[in-house]
Amino acid sequence: MATPFTPATSPLGDHLTVTLHELVDRIDSIADAALREHVGIGYSWFEFLAILANNESDGHPDLTELASCLHVSKAAVSKRLPAFLEAGYVLAQPDPANARRLVLRLTDEGRALVARSMPVLADAFESEVAGLPLDLGRLNAELTALVHHLDAPKGTAS
Repeated sequence: MATPFTPATSPLGDHLTVTLHELVDRIDSIADAALREHVGIGYSWFEFLAILANNESDGHPDLTELASCLHVSKAAVSKRLPAFLEAGYVLAQPDPANARRLVLRLTDEGRALVARSMPVLADAFESEVAGLPLDLGRLNAELTALVHHLDAPKGTAS
């Protein structure tokens, strides 16, 4: 069992960035357990499919674009892709305009899996924090604003 996170005694100290990393670690564990129990996939599979779903609105992404969104190498996406193809969640086809480019899209089954997963994730997190004096709507808005600020090109207002 891992040592519980205690900012005051952590060698990393009591810093917002450390606490945020610890929080993301806990949320990922909650998400993974809930998805495995209720949907039958882990969080890493959900993330792959959800990011693909998010990027379909701009056209069908290729391996390089998906790798960039997942913050992994193109080789890492190539290695994982066959399992998603075999499971029937993703289709990969050569781009008619560039035969060397492989474009990806979710199947109807993959899209349905992402849709079924969203309420599972929300319910799992909300049940974990129930009873805490948190305004989850406000927290989400503040964290979203922070993400937008960090994503903005440097030297511009967000």
